[in-house]
Amino acid sequence: MTDKTILHMEDNASNRKIVRDLLSRTSYRLIEAADGELGIALALKELPDLILMDVQMPKVSGLEATRRLRADPKTGDIPIIAVTSFALSGDDQKAKKAGANAYLAKPYSPRELLGLIRKFLPET
Repeated sequence: MTDKTILHMEDNASNRKIVRDLLSRTSYRLIEAADGELGIALALKELPDLILMDVQMPKVSGLEATRRLRADPKTGDIPIIAVTSFALSGDDQKAKKAGANAYLAKPYSPRELLGLIRKFLPET
């Protein structure tokens, strides 16, 4: 088992299950938050090694959550992968401007997501 933790911030239960199933075959530890507000609190408490951030979430959007996490010294350097199903022209630039390290549009292949995760957080 690894000590590397991934926080998945996603309001859609089906999307959380897809990522949960994918990561269950890896050595990563997964924690989940169903909205941006809870995700920020969990990130500050758990200090994960990587965050998968849905852009469209209730309470606090993924872009706002990314900005808040970047502003906090405890979470400012955690890699954040922004994920969205509403991929519009310029969304990748908005995510990067908010502080995301990478951007992935849904639907994505499990191999694509896992490759991106491993780019920032290699398994041991």
